[in-house]
Amino acid sequence: MTDTKNFEAIIIGGSYAGLSAAMALGRSLRNVLIIDSGLACNRQTPHSHNFITQDGAKPAEIAKIAKEQVLKYSSVSFLTDIAVSGEKIQNEFRIQTQSGKEFFSQKLIFATGITDIMPDIKGFSDCWGISVVHCPYCHGYELRNSKTGILANAERAMHLAPLVKNLTEDLTILTSGKADFTREQIQKLTSHNIKIIDAEISEIEHQKGYIQNVVFKNGEKMSFEGVYAALPFRQHSEIPKAIGCELTEDGHIKVDLFQKTTIDGVFACGDNSSMMRSVANAVYTGNVAGAMVNGELVKETF
Repeated sequence: MTDTKNFEAIIIGGSYAGLSAAMALGRSLRNVLIIDSGLACNRQTPHSHNFITQDGAKPAEIAKIAKEQVLKYSSVSFLTDIAVSGEKIQNEFRIQTQSGKEFFSQKLIFATGITDIMPDIKGFSDCWGISVVHCPYCHGYELRNSKTGILANAERAMHLAPLVKNLTEDLTILTSGKADFTREQIQKLTSHNIKIIDAEISEIEHQKGYIQNVVFKNGEKMSFEGVYAALPFRQHSEIPKAIGCELTEDGHIKVDLFQKTTIDGVFACGDNSSMMRSVANAVYTGNVAGAMVNGELVKETF
């Protein structure tokens, strides 16, 4: 970490998306600061999948190698801290951190991710990312041909059902409350032998994060090997909204095809701005954001 307070770009968030953006900028000789808390959202997940060259690797190991490679570029600095506020002042951005530090930059990249809002179910958070998962592409192969549940209702359940059904014949939808499906949706699910249980869930019994039983408030239990959960979320950082970045109806930061937000000079990448929540997509969108920031800096000085 250098002593300078002025950078060409500040990247808030130093996981896959942020590091990918930093590599593109570092290789373009840009003076960059990455600010990251060190607490990745997938820190509980034992293995990462569906990312070529790293399939089955531990998420922390991928991030460790990425950080080592990125910091070989001398113009890139890394600060373990939390960005708590930011504002645009004329043609630059000011970022303040939890430790009281203040930095300025010409461009800003948010790679801040999202925060999942966990249901009030005992044992749920202990299993999240291990055997209670979000993505068939990230976890589906490992749960293939197993007794599987989908904790979701209505359209969220209907989105997941065909994807998971492709991977297992033993599938049950758990709505944990009144099921909200149309007659046509129920017919579709029934025709594929997908059961619907609307009893409220009180607990997930598990061993070190690996699910054993779903326990209902009526006292009944069902065994599962894995459960997909469609959770609501919020932006992990409030700074994008405070700066004026527009959000989509779903709550993601609105970006164009080049990862540019609705505020000039501000870009976003990774989970905070995409429904495709994966390491591969984070790396891709981070690379695009870094390249586009360099492109803007070049145009402004050429």
